[in-house]
Amino acid sequence: MTQPDVVVIGAGILGASAAFHLAERGYRVVVLERGAPNREGSGTTAGNLHIQAIHTRRPGQEVPVDSARLLPLQRRASDHWSQIEERLGADVELRRGGGFMVAETAAQEEELREKHEWEREAGIPTEVLTGDEARKELPLLSDRVRAASWCPLDGYANPLLITPAYLAAARRLGVDVHAFTPVTGIRRVGADYKVLSGDRSWTAPVVVNTAGPWITETSALAGIRIQMSPVAIQMHVTVRVPPVMRHLVQHIGEGMSVKQVSAGNLLIGGGWPAAKLDMEGRSTVSVPSMAGNLAQAGRILPFLGDLRLLRMWAGPLAATPDEMPVIGEVPGHRGFFVAGGTYAFTLAPVWGDTLARQISGEAPADPVDDLGPGRLLHDDATTPVSP
Repeated sequence: MTQPDVVVIGAGILGASAAFHLAERGYRVVVLERGAPNREGSGTTAGNLHIQAIHTRRPGQEVPVDSARLLPLQRRASDHWSQIEERLGADVELRRGGGFMVAETAAQEEELREKHEWEREAGIPTEVLTGDEARKELPLLSDRVRAASWCPLDGYANPLLITPAYLAAARRLGVDVHAFTPVTGIRRVGADYKVLSGDRSWTAPVVVNTAGPWITETSALAGIRIQMSPVAIQMHVTVRVPPVMRHLVQHIGEGMSVKQVSAGNLLIGGGWPAAKLDMEGRSTVSVPSMAGNLAQAGRILPFLGDLRLLRMWAGPLAATPDEMPVIGEVPGHRGFFVAGGTYAFTLAPVWGDTLARQISGEAPADPVDDLGPGRLLHDDATTPVSP
């Protein structure tokens, strides 16, 4: 299929979701991936489903996330995730055991209460508990926990399963997926885009750039200068133990997330930075970040201190300068769409549906004009760039 309706660049969870939702609407879709599908950020993330609002800054993050703005989208995402295994016809180890967002100080408790009001307005069920009430529900919590926000919709999906499930479902609908096919050029040919990979090419009226940390470089091939701020964050996993915790536990004031996955391991994350972002290879992990993340997690869940660390790894994150997601058609470049950034894993079903609606001329289920790529364009955004 060299003349599809849409070329999707990037076979991570966003590209896979977009391809699936477009194919459901009858579009002929080709997906191009520079390496192996799900090998980069989508496959190295923690896999959390953030339905209640989380901390606004990961460690080292200078600009806070506008958490209140994203809550309606998170509520929409919750509805999508509740149907996802049935829609894709696959087990993705979806677990909706609920989540605790903990606070250690009076100021952090006040943050919990403020976000509870935002969540109530967005239709997300949360409850603010005292430390004792939270420990009654989850005795593993330490005495340092002063208060906690409980949300029954929080959960987890296996990042190694969800993207392949999307791609398999998309293939059944006729989508062509080309792995190890890096895009080397994007040229405007009349009303279409000609997308090149070496001596191969595809021509389509619509291109969807979901290349994650490589969104800037990929857009530049079409002469579009989009400013992203990719970083590398790291995760930590313990040895397997019998089931002890079915909830997701996070911290309102610091970067921490802990859950026990289906295999029995405890996965500890929270956005701690890796030592180095390597866009051409594997990013380098940071020992200080490991020490900080594990010490913090052990302070809230003391039983973690008795578990041996099995491994840690780093993965790229397609962050934006304002730390908010980006989605939509690039102004002045009809048919060229971009999607990526904050909450990408949680919002992947929403973004796939949103892109399909935008491309088909429908209004998104939730307004997203303020999250469009126009705000990230450089002043010389239409200057051609050589591959």
